[in-house]
Amino acid sequence: MPETRQHRGPHPNDGRLFNDATQPVLARAVGELSWLLSRGYTDKSSLKLVGDRHSLMKRQRDAVMRSACGDQALTGRLARECQPEDLAGQELAIDGFNVLTTIEAAIAGGVLLHGRDGCVRDLASMHGNYRKVRETIPAVQRIGQVLTELRVAHATWLLDQPVSNSGRLKTILCEIARERNWPWRVELVPSPDRLLIHSRAIVASADAGILDRCEKWFALTREVLEGLQLHSTLLDLSRFIH
Repeated sequence: MPETRQHRGPHPNDGRLFNDATQPVLARAVGELSWLLSRGYTDKSSLKLVGDRHSLMKRQRDAVMRSACGDQALTGRLARECQPEDLAGQELAIDGFNVLTTIEAAIAGGVLLHGRDGCVRDLASMHGNYRKVRETIPAVQRIGQVLTELRVAHATWLLDQPVSNSGRLKTILCEIARERNWPWRVELVPSPDRLLIHSRAIVASADAGILDRCEKWFALTREVLEGLQLHSTLLDLSRFIH
């Protein structure tokens, strides 16, 4: 079935799955999952155990998984995290789809997750296909404004070449950068994760696998969202309820 949606907004069931009543349960589940991960238990089995214990639906389990991390992972991520003042005059390597889709979801009123490591993530899933939505241009423009305010010297957007319409997104990014005279480069690559992990630039991503292995990173999505007036649901699942 072709992709026809025009927004990156909330799922029809999100109002029931993510609200004031469910947030304490989800926060407790994040704490329990993080405890298990800290002790070497596998992601899949730990999530099933915690999800079954709290009778969580799949979308809620996805939120818990994206928000949790073990103690060792947390310590490593925080040690390599850069602050806004660190970006002046620096090069930034952007995990393109990871950053952009979260900002799109935020502008569209989707559910956002503030995880244990301080990153803000969404629940969107592309499944190998990207479609421009109404929020795409405003999201790109806002990201560019923030990079300018941070005085980033140069930004390289890395997009997954196998994802359909990645070439069209590259064109959009290049056109906006040219209009605004922003120092951007956009590359279509087979595996952005590998390049980001080994990059010597500061990495902008909320992907756990990248954050655990890259040299240094910056929570660009969180920085962008701090300056926006949004109607999205932001769940702070970083504070565990015992």
